[in-house]
Amino acid sequence: MLIRIPQVLSPQALAQVQAALADAEWQDGRLTAGPQASQVKNNEQLAPLAELSRQLQGLVLGALERNTTFFSAALPKRVLPPMFNRYSGAANTYGNHVDQAIRYTPGSGQRVRTDLSCTLFLAEPADYEGGELVIADTYGEQRVKLAAGDMVLYPGTSVHRVEPVTRGARLASFFWIESMVRSDEQRRLLFEMDQALMRLRAEQGECEAAVALTGTYHNLLRMWADT
Repeated sequence: MLIRIPQVLSPQALAQVQAALADAEWQDGRLTAGPQASQVKNNEQLAPLAELSRQLQGLVLGALERNTTFFSAALPKRVLPPMFNRYSGAANTYGNHVDQAIRYTPGSGQRVRTDLSCTLFLAEPADYEGGELVIADTYGEQRVKLAAGDMVLYPGTSVHRVEPVTRGARLASFFWIESMVRSDEQRRLLFEMDQALMRLRAEQGECEAAVALTGTYHNLLRMWADT
């Protein structure tokens, strides 16, 4: 399931992040890659434990907590601290790879299963050429290049890449989620039901059908969730 979530960051928060990254100190992105990914990874990242990373992580995580679509789609159990990268100049691409199944929270070493991958775009598409996130899913390759502040959520099992950036700089935050519902198919069904319920309530209020379907939703979540 590939889901685009618009305006995760407010214009004010986005401007704050962009201003902070304009003077950031970047390091080789291969330092955080696994053995396979490091062979095709060529970008730059903020050091995960740097003070600037911690400040921006809090801003992104706060925005996610307020975003109901994110919660409905991801049903998050654990969210790894967001990281930040840049593609520009000679460090401008990331070839086909699959994210590590298990990652460790920096500082604590807590293990997190990467059910879902997220990319939050931080540069406007007009500010750079190339840099599309290409995700292989059930319906073939999906090419994603969103407005600054928008996010894409997709299964961690997907083969994906970032096309070479040939002009400007592509800035993004990326992170992984362990979901309460491990199965992508079950998460998709719950998300579709939740979205339909919200439309039903908007049109009919808390009618008898909405109450009954809400019960079904929560019973399925109760059956499938691991908290």
